Amino acid sequence: MSEQFDLLVIGGGPGGYVCAIRAAQLGLKTGCIESRGTLGGTCLNVGCIPSKSLLNLSDMYKKAQKDYNNLGIEVGEVKLNLKKIMMNKSKSVQVLTKGVEFLFKKNKVTYIKGKGVLFSKNDIVVYENNKRTNYKAKNIVIATGSAVVSLPGIEIDEKNIISSTGALSLNEVPKKLAVIGGGYIGLEMGSVWSRLGSEVTVIEYLDHITPGMDREISDEFKKILTKQGIKFKMGSKVNSVKTNGTGILINFTDVKTSKAESLEFDKVLVSVGRKPYTEGLNLTKVGIKKDSKGRIEVNSKLQTSIKNIYAIGDVIKGPMLAHKAEEEGIAVAEILAGQSGHVNYDVIPGVIYTSPEVATVGKTEEQLKEEKKSYKVGKFPFLANSRAKVNNETDGFVKILADSETDKVLGVHIIGPHCGDMIAEMALAMEFGASSEDIARTCHAHPTHTEAIKEAALAVDKRPIHF
Repeated sequence: MSEQFDLLVIGGGPGGYVCAIRAAQLGLKTGCIESRGTLGGTCLNVGCIPSKSLLNLSDMYKKAQKDYNNLGIEVGEVKLNLKKIMMNKSKSVQVLTKGVEFLFKKNKVTYIKGKGVLFSKNDIVVYENNKRTNYKAKNIVIATGSAVVSLPGIEIDEKNIISSTGALSLNEVPKKLAVIGGGYIGLEMGSVWSRLGSEVTVIEYLDHITPGMDREISDEFKKILTKQGIKFKMGSKVNSVKTNGTGILINFTDVKTSKAESLEFDKVLVSVGRKPYTEGLNLTKVGIKKDSKGRIEVNSKLQTSIKNIYAIGDVIKGPMLAHKAEEEGIAVAEILAGQSGHVNYDVIPGVIYTSPEVATVGKTEEQLKEEKKSYKVGKFPFLANSRAKVNNETDGFVKILADSETDKVLGVHIIGPHCGDMIAEMALAMEFGASSEDIARTCHAHPTHTEAIKEAALAVDKRPIHF
């Protein structure tokens, strides 16, 4: 007799495990199927969590090398122990994955190890170590995440030609590192290894980095990274990546001029995006439809073409972000429990955890122009913020876009210190339909970085105080 559940979630990443916990809290008998052997998905195991550990530690190393002595903190000779850094990263991951297991026990979620395969709208078979187990569920959620993609003809071996996973576990600092792709992940990992001593070159097909980001922020970001020592080859099409006797040779051409160029590196990080991971799920047999990009099609309630089967996270449209998947997971759980779960896709923040950080929420200027939306702009530089000044963190600015008629905040874009935390204030403001005037009239503590937000809001109507 197959064990029966109210809800079975396939995938134990941020979307899947959060969905399972919330469903269990709401009284549904819930199980979560995960094939990795540890919970937390790509994000916790080989993505956002270990990368943030390395970003933090590499930033500390760089500051100890270059900044502390100038500030009066004499640290002597600074040495890099990469092995210890990697051990610290791994320890953090281990603690957090065990933490999710504890939360499953606390909330009475059944943790099912193995690969889940759909056999009907109510039947899932789980395979583990040559063992097959049948489960039944009234409802199913697909939360299998995404996988790394490469360019045609370029094979990722995780030794010399690596993905973000390989970049998180190198055992030595590459003398020369190429990053193919100027998106979030590539720039974060490029920053890590640049700080630890690698000569990093980013090769990007477009004429700007971070596609989809507000262009003014993107341009400023590139300037800052260039100042930090990262090199860029923009408008460059990679033709081949080949290992030779001395290293790895990348052949690429200028998109505009067709001029060919070759450069040699010790390691090559391929960071050109990710694709929905639906391999082996049996979607076609069950009747679940996918779009032209391989994403599972869902309606506004996150239902697939089979009404009792839902999909969330990276396997559906939208930004491939852990917090977006979490919001969708909670929404599905609440819908199944008879509540009105929802996700506001207009207010999903995005953050790049470099130094300085880059954070964004809502519309960009380019999007507003395309929509022919009339808007006002308010900007304030961290150079004029007292807390940033005394902390020697003055790169970047806050940019607020507001409706010309209603003053409603339409988008916020920040490059600067701690803005990954600061963006939450603006996401909350936008969730409640705040105007720039509302932000400007909200008292912000002094001296804090967040005062730059208040000043940018004042600048929307050309009345900043400190700039």
